[in-house]
Amino acid sequence: MQLEDVPVICQIEQEAFTSPWTAEAFINELTNNHFARYMVMEWEGQAIGYGGMWTIMDEAHITNIAVRIGYRGQGLGERLLRELQRTAVFFGSARMTLEVRVSNEIAQNLYRKLGFEPSGVRPGYYSDNGEDALIMWAELDQVKAGVEDDED
Repeated sequence: MQLEDVPVICQIEQEAFTSPWTAEAFINELTNNHFARYMVMEWEGQAIGYGGMWTIMDEAHITNIAVRIGYRGQGLGERLLRELQRTAVFFGSARMTLEVRVSNEIAQNLYRKLGFEPSGVRPGYYSDNGEDALIMWAELDQVKAGVEDDED
């Protein structure tokens, strides 16, 4: 993700989340947070999705991941998350975590498919409605093995 991507990323944020990040938040991530790793998924030169994480020591924390409404249901969110996992391994992460709304079963199913398991709840995590967040963790051993196979 580059600074020039921020306006369209904010449009995707508006489509995907009830409490979207601001342009300033993304600009801060890209310019001031040396733990931040963000990527954009493009189709025919247009951003259709993005994902972000922080890589700190041997852990990665997904900050956000979203796909434009018209491109959902095609496995693109899974591709983004797999690429985030591969990138996390590249930067030395052994584990990955994220928070997801307890009501968002579609996202939870995707996360489980990619090795995430529930490990706790953050009560009242979401400021828009006070909904709890489910904390999920994944070990990146399988991803690491795949990355090492690619290097051979």
